[in-house]
Amino acid sequence: QCPKYYIKKELVTLILAAAALIAGFGSSFQYGYNVAVINSPAPDRYGPMSDNLLTLLWSVTVSMYPLGGFFGSLMVAPLVNKFGRKGTLLFNNIFSIVPAIMMGVSEVAGSFEIIIAARFIVGICAGLSSNVVPMYLGEIAPKNYRGAIGIVPQLFITVGILVAQVFGIRNILGNMEGWPIMLSFTGIPAAIQLMLLPFFPESPRYMLIQKGDEKTARKGLQRLRGWEDVDEELCEMRVEEQSERAEGRLSVLNLFTFRSLRWQLLSVIFMNMGQQLSGVNAIYYYADSIYSSAGVADDHVQYVTVGTGAVNVFMTIAAVFIVEKSGRKLLLLIGFGVCCGACVLLTIALYFQTTLDWIPYVSIVCVIIYVIGHAIGPSPIPTVITTEMFRQSSRPPAFMVAGTVHWLSNFTVGLVFPFLESGLGAYSFIIFACICLATLIYIWVVIPETKNKTFLETSMLFAHRNKVDIVAEAEIKETGGESGEEEIKNTFL
Repeated sequence: QCPKYYIKKELVTLILAAAALIAGFGSSFQYGYNVAVINSPAPDRYGPMSDNLLTLLWSVTVSMYPLGGFFGSLMVAPLVNKFGRKGTLLFNNIFSIVPAIMMGVSEVAGSFEIIIAARFIVGICAGLSSNVVPMYLGEIAPKNYRGAIGIVPQLFITVGILVAQVFGIRNILGNMEGWPIMLSFTGIPAAIQLMLLPFFPESPRYMLIQKGDEKTARKGLQRLRGWEDVDEELCEMRVEEQSERAEGRLSVLNLFTFRSLRWQLLSVIFMNMGQQLSGVNAIYYYADSIYSSAGVADDHVQYVTVGTGAVNVFMTIAAVFIVEKSGRKLLLLIGFGVCCGACVLLTIALYFQTTLDWIPYVSIVCVIIYVIGHAIGPSPIPTVITTEMFRQSSRPPAFMVAGTVHWLSNFTVGLVFPFLESGLGAYSFIIFACICLATLIYIWVVIPETKNKTFLETSMLFAHRNKVDIVAEAEIKETGGESGEEEIKNTFL
């Protein structure tokens, strides 16, 4: 029988904080950096080219990244089950260091094909890290800090975007000579992670539940928590293991057939589609043209972009500190609501842009309000909730589904928005407003608050909606051993 769960108020220890920072800097930072680095290409890089060919080359280079991300997401479940969470992050550095070298030598080789191939490989790196870092941090964090630590990856993504925007200023590296150097910088965080991450523990949940190695799990947990007595947390893990033993090892295909996971899976799909199709990448990919059309001088556009990136970082830091107080659901609702309003206002502002002198400034304000809204909810929270909605064996395939939807949606926006913009003009942002509103309604109706809950408790919140019973913690403790497992099997079958 488990002792009273979490008598002590869990703290963020130095080991836990350092693991979060190294995983975030080594993996998530690169994702953000590589999203933004391509926004400062040198247009005259390969001599004279027709406009059409240049546009095509740029579009292919941009879209190779989410395409790589899609393939990276497909690799998540097999890799994290085989190598573990930390092991996968270490393995993933191959997909960062190799393309960094390729992008560095592209100038010498005079070949843009090398850059296109490297963007695809570094996309694989981002596809893996965008799923594995939140999974790793969510599993090593105590439940009362899981939200705050779960936002750390998104914080590093925003820092990566900001650093790429600063480097992309023309006087720094956003010029013909500097561009290959800027592209190859992505290998530095990977090298640092490769050197430092091996000294930190693997996810104790993975070691105990999936590997059955209690000794390593206990040692890892003691280091992460900073004290010897971790029995209650280990007991909670065993309870989770018992409650899902009837489900067996889950793959992506049979994940869709489990009634007990139906609404969690739908929620992951809706949240990730909402996050990407809400127009965030449209606003980032095309922010410069919004600023230019708003009357900002060409030389100054890059500084406004950096300012927007700084706002993004600041608001994500704010989210780290408020998520444990406000909860996950409220931040998502506020975030999508703000984004919806900003898209409607931006549409009106772009429509009246030529008629009133002050309207262009309203466009810029709308972009900044949108960035603030996205940074407090839609950007950081979905991965936190994905970690919390699933238990150990269903988490890797769930992240695989989440990542696949995330990157396909990202790819779709990157491909479709230029045509939307030329066809619909100012009205294209109304589509994004409608998507934000639809996502907001879904979250309001379906997604429960997961703050300060164990993974098993969160599963039980969904049990009623899924029309299944999940054996409660107390019942397993009381029945214990064989009979407890028997009762679980009867519940699921």
